[in-house]
Amino acid sequence: MVVSLVDETMAHADERTVFSAPPAALSDEQSQLEPFDWYERMRRTAPVQYDDQLNRWHLFRYEDVATVLRDHERFTADISSTDIDLVDGDPFETPGTTSSMLRTAPPDHSRRRTFAAPRFQPGAIAEHRAEFDAIATDLLDSIEPNSTVELIDAFTHPFPVTVIASLLGLPPVKHDQFREWSLATTSLSPTDAAAARSAREEMRAYFSKLVRERADGDGDDLISLAASNDALSHEETITFCTTILVAGNVTTVNLITSALWCFAEFDLFEAVRSGAIDRETVIEEVLRYRSPAQSVRRVTTEPVTLGGTQIDANELLVAYIGAANRDPARFEDPEAFKPERTPNPHLTFGGGVHFCLGAQLARLETAIAIERLLDRFSVIEPDCSSLRPQSLVYGVQEFPCYLAL
Repeated sequence: MVVSLVDETMAHADERTVFSAPPAALSDEQSQLEPFDWYERMRRTAPVQYDDQLNRWHLFRYEDVATVLRDHERFTADISSTDIDLVDGDPFETPGTTSSMLRTAPPDHSRRRTFAAPRFQPGAIAEHRAEFDAIATDLLDSIEPNSTVELIDAFTHPFPVTVIASLLGLPPVKHDQFREWSLATTSLSPTDAAAARSAREEMRAYFSKLVRERADGDGDDLISLAASNDALSHEETITFCTTILVAGNVTTVNLITSALWCFAEFDLFEAVRSGAIDRETVIEEVLRYRSPAQSVRRVTTEPVTLGGTQIDANELLVAYIGAANRDPARFEDPEAFKPERTPNPHLTFGGGVHFCLGAQLARLETAIAIERLLDRFSVIEPDCSSLRPQSLVYGVQEFPCYLAL
């Protein structure tokens, strides 16, 4: 039995303290892997619910979640501007330092994001396809066929880590360290809190040095681009780099792995391989069905009404993207995995000013990962019998897979 983090920390709470912890209904590993029954029940019985243990509102319906994601004026990501005390556990924040662009609001958010946006547009990302293909191929070359491998270790993690490190202009020799930092900062376990803080501090020190070195350079990488941007302070530039490194690989790892999980669950490998199922369309359905981002947090800036419920200003909301993506009011037969589903207006990449900067990158990486795996191996058999969830992000810790030529 997994002890809820809520039980371990509530003794230290005051009325404005909130936790990076799951609600009581998701305190065991199985419910974290499969939270969808709880989502369905809450959409039906309590679509806007106040959690008095965690001091936050839970939102489950598509309409409410979409409203919160798209309206940054009434629902801000800038929790630092409130009197809410977030307990340490955010992978993108180090207490006492500059908040990441994920936790800021316009115009500050726009200033810290817009300069890099052209590098993440579909056309700009597509220019890297051959490079990304080569990265995937090199990684698969190191996998011994006709054996069972831990695929996250061997491929689905090092691939996006290597990709985002390349875009940042980071040396390949450090890729194992980048992965360790990413894993440490996305752990929710209280026993790992010190390791998470240490990882964030090490990342900041590492990027601080690189930013100073590249401030006057003319490099084409993202670090040089940020370091030479006069609109960003030194601390903001460091935070941009650490956020891109962690956010740019952790969620994509889980998207690629979840795609393979879904293909195994619904026996789709051969249909995807043959082209009977469109690969772009099926990736969108994976994004809906097992979203790497199951929830986001926002704070009300004024009194609001959601689902007929009045909520005061300065209240923390958790908008469950994973629940919205299965709302029958928006999706036909939402609990079914339909690889041909179109249109597919899922909310996985958010909305409004906070729409995911790396959405097109994640889509391309996932498409390449699937293509290269299917091209290389005639047999891909994941063992999904004993999967264990990650903590701060939705995904699995290990993904054993038999691969044969």
